[in-house]
Amino acid sequence: MTRLVISAWLVHLYTASGALCAFLALNRIFYDRYRDAFVWLGVAVVIDATDGMLARRADVATRIPWFNGRKLDDIVDYLTYVFVPAFFVWHALLVPDRWSMFVVAAMLLSSAYGFGRDDAKTTDHLFTGFPSYWNIVVLYLHLAGWAPETNTVLLLALAGLAFVPIRFVYPSRTPMWRPLTMALGVAWAVTTFVLVWQMPEVSRPLLRASLVFPVYYVLLSMRLTLLRGPDRKAAR
Repeated sequence: MTRLVISAWLVHLYTASGALCAFLALNRIFYDRYRDAFVWLGVAVVIDATDGMLARRADVATRIPWFNGRKLDDIVDYLTYVFVPAFFVWHALLVPDRWSMFVVAAMLLSSAYGFGRDDAKTTDHLFTGFPSYWNIVVLYLHLAGWAPETNTVLLLALAGLAFVPIRFVYPSRTPMWRPLTMALGVAWAVTTFVLVWQMPEVSRPLLRASLVFPVYYVLLSMRLTLLRGPDRKAAR
């Protein structure tokens, strides 16, 4: 086995380590260690944000052509972005008990649809429909402390957006305003890690400030949807 092939396998192992983060987060949720759970979910986000760059640099598709790194990435992403946050919604009582199974089902099934569609990621590096950022959503719902009924409406609305042909920014790859997106994204990531570290009592001004990037993200996504024109083929 050559050094280049070993490097490619190490990249796949790096991607797969996100599944371990999902398990550790799930374990922490089970024991009511919510801050620790979000730390592990944050580590998983860092892995997801960097493994693509490493995969392209290691040319994994050429070095190990019979192993599908994209499929591995989707499996790990479903665990960390969807399954664990859905379990958190149920365990942390973010929604009324009588609605919990319905909301969890909406999250899991709408995201399964989103992950399964061929145009989930387009050739111009956009997501189709709500990109299953449930880990971020449930973090904000937990920190904000909104009424369970409000959380229910928001979660169901986002699940419905998985079926709407709105295009959402792929932060590390969408060309339009990419430097600004990346700069704001890094600042948001640092701010979010500070908020998680402060749990259970967080700075409300810092929490409000952290919303700048999500608002920017949504507005840029809406602009790109309007400017994009006819649908293009899905990315391969």
